[in-house]
Amino acid sequence: MMIALIAHDEKKELMVQFCIAYCGVLGQNELCATGTTGKLVGEATGLAVQKFLAGSQGGAQQIAAQIACNEIDMLLFFRDPLNPKLHESSYMNLLRLCDVHNIPVATNIATAEVLIHGLERGDLDWRNILK
Repeated sequence: MMIALIAHDEKKELMVQFCIAYCGVLGQNELCATGTTGKLVGEATGLAVQKFLAGSQGGAQQIAAQIACNEIDMLLFFRDPLNPKLHESSYMNLLRLCDVHNIPVATNIATAEVLIHGLERGDLDWRNILK
């Protein structure tokens, strides 16, 4: 499965810690991420991460295009809901596309853990049928 990773600046360390904790599960899948998030996760875990542009430079739109083409199977997007972002509309479009294309998405660590455990159990194997 292809798992996309995005984290707002205030949540990047949380994403890194999450990826360290679930390195075993994540390592059995393909990963892509916006630029800085991908760099930090790759350096901390040793996992191969396909890196797009930084989120503010179009990386979120690149991941959105992958979602629209059914190339992403899960999105882990650790958002900071307390600090508005200038490019918030691109992130809302990303979440809308996940809804349209039935892509499991987590916007916080609690939901991300549920999805990762489901992935580990095989609960998300239905995504392979769609391909």
